[in-house]
Amino acid sequence: MIKYTVIISLLVLFSCKKQATDTPTIALENKTIIKKTSNNLEKTTITFPSKDSLPITADIYKSKETPITILLCHQAGYSRGEYKDTAIELTKLGYAVMAIDQRSGNTVNNIDNQTAIAANIKGLGISYLDAEQDIEAAVDYIYNQNGGQKIILVGSSYSSSLALLMGVHNAKIKAVAAFSPGEYFKGININKSISTYKKPVFVTSSLSESAGVKKLVDKVNASYLTHFIPEVKGIHGTRALWETTEGNETYWASFKEFLSSLKDE
Repeated sequence: MIKYTVIISLLVLFSCKKQATDTPTIALENKTIIKKTSNNLEKTTITFPSKDSLPITADIYKSKETPITILLCHQAGYSRGEYKDTAIELTKLGYAVMAIDQRSGNTVNNIDNQTAIAANIKGLGISYLDAEQDIEAAVDYIYNQNGGQKIILVGSSYSSSLALLMGVHNAKIKAVAAFSPGEYFKGININKSISTYKKPVFVTSSLSESAGVKKLVDKVNASYLTHFIPEVKGIHGTRALWETTEGNETYWASFKEFLSSLKDE
């Protein structure tokens, strides 16, 4: 009877070990979460300080050892969760990307904005313009981590307007993609501020917003500008790239063409 008990125990132990090797690994290292999936996609959650030392939470997605070249910034009331599927699609194109939580935001796709939570606890400002320093800190972090390789900055709604403003003079930014930019900031004329652009700019929006976006960028040199106007209703911000959005394939096709053009530079 003892012999049978030992055999059964060994079988159970072997079964448990086999199951463990078949599941994704989660390793905790200095509050960093690393998840590896069956297609070798690695997602890492990190924190780094903003300009005023507020901890910024960010997700890094990569499928191979390539430097991060795309920075993803969310829209109002959202979090880095805005990009949980879009980021994966970008890794399939060969990019390593970072999606950040800015202090002006909340929750989307069941992912809470940890930077906004920390800002509220510390009593810091959480306006759109307050979040500019978070994006600047993320640009600096990536630039220093990837050996000085320039960054493609992607913004959604208010963050797309911040991205456009930052892209004008920040030499660390190679190009900007702005989804539904607008004149969102009191006392700042974006149309005038971005008139001197000398780097590639991609803009798009919902169909109803397209006239306003066209006016916003009408001073940008046409040789640097790509403006995609959807034929369908579309939607505000980078939700245009979500699989649930009608016509997302056309947004993706135009965005991919823009990204492809940057590889030739």
